Amino acid sequence: MRTRDLVRRHLLIGAAMLLLGSAVAPVVAAETLLVIGATGGTGREVVRQAEARGLKVRAFVRDEARARATLGERIEYVEGDVRSGTGIDVAMHGVDYVVSALGSNVRADAQNTPEKVDYEGIRKLAETAARAGVRHFVLVSSMGVTHEDHPLNKMFGNILVWKLKGENALRASGVPYTVVRPGGLLDTAGGSTGVKVFQGDDLRNQGRIARADVATVCLAALGNAAAINKTFELVADESAASSDLKTIFAGLKSDAR
Repeated sequence: MRTRDLVRRHLLIGAAMLLLGSAVAPVVAAETLLVIGATGGTGREVVRQAEARGLKVRAFVRDEARARATLGERIEYVEGDVRSGTGIDVAMHGVDYVVSALGSNVRADAQNTPEKVDYEGIRKLAETAARAGVRHFVLVSSMGVTHEDHPLNKMFGNILVWKLKGENALRASGVPYTVVRPGGLLDTAGGSTGVKVFQGDDLRNQGRIARADVATVCLAALGNAAAINKTFELVADESAASSDLKTIFAGLKSDAR
């Protein structure tokens, strides 16, 4: 990427974080963030924005060489596989925060099934995070997970059923968490709209949102006591130019224990 384009991208990232209120999050520079699913669309945005905020970023990846080609040399890499559990202990060591944008994809790899990735993988990550003393684990899940008759379950091997099981494994692990359930994901620039947040997984609230804005919300939640142990759905608010995430988090109900 040319220097001019790189500078422009960092400016856009900074603007997105300010518009969505991410500056209110109490995470400070030099704390370590582990990103799972870092080479995916949402994961890449988490890495870029976390770097822009001065966080020490560590990526847990299956192929370090491929990841370096995508994410660059400024972050730390730990190679492993959530399906087998290899490398998870090493990846979690000394970590303050975790953001998981992990997702199954049987089209790319027949072994990347929803059961192995969205459930078993998240369970292994969450249990290891709890043992490692991770301060906060933010999981990107999906709107619609509580609806077993959702068309995506028929299309992709009960993917939403397994995502819900993954959510529940995180809740049961004991690690402080936030579950973010975005609507349809867009590969567009972030920071141009506000966000709408709902609870209860009501499909009447369906919508879409830029991956960059999902990443901004995840980072805003990190270390924010008002976001701990809460689950919410997330879509773009085309009627607003920005959102006060601190106020939004404070207004959400905590998950039933």
